[in-house]
Amino acid sequence: MGGYCGYLANMGGLAAGADAAYIFEEPFDIRDLQSNVEHLTEKMKTSIQRGLVLRNESCSENYTTDFIYQLYSEEGKGVFDCRKNVLGHMQQGGAPSPFDRNFGTKISARAMEWITTKLREAQGKGRKFVNDDSICVLGISKRTLLFQPVAELKKETDFEHRIPKEQWWLKLRPLMKILAKYKASYDVSDSGQLEHVHPSSDHGEPAAI
Repeated sequence: MGGYCGYLANMGGLAAGADAAYIFEEPFDIRDLQSNVEHLTEKMKTSIQRGLVLRNESCSENYTTDFIYQLYSEEGKGVFDCRKNVLGHMQQGGAPSPFDRNFGTKISARAMEWITTKLREAQGKGRKFVNDDSICVLGISKRTLLFQPVAELKKETDFEHRIPKEQWWLKLRPLMKILAKYKASYDVSDSGQLEHVHPSSDHGEPAAI
């Protein structure tokens, strides 16, 4: 349900201990698939006899869910069996939870507070002029609630794929490899750059509730 955004697949895989999560933001090829299959096959020969592979629906036009399922099924013959499950609209969550209602109320209150502040700032000044700061989107950036001008968001957005040009959560990708027993390193610094993995300060208030 995230379109081209691999956030759901990546964070879901990290939370569930997935062996791999294929996403649009990190292109992969047949060599990566081969490496993942071989790694899973070797793992299944140990005491850990389970595996999970996630795929974002739009991660690749040719490496489809069926293709990956058939690849793992063929290469895992005699070692493991595969099952395929497409979650679809189940990801929308159904009825709002108490957390959702509480968070929605706080977001609404923050928005009304911001609108009231802008109206008071313009009160008694005669003609009203709209500027970039008055046209904003309220959302979560990392761990903060942030009012961000649309003019700034335009520069940071990939409109063709409807995703940000820079995804903060991509830095968490190596963690999944580490937890899946791949040979990988994890850089927690802001300047850390992601590297291909082989097997063998925004101001705002905290978003926490």
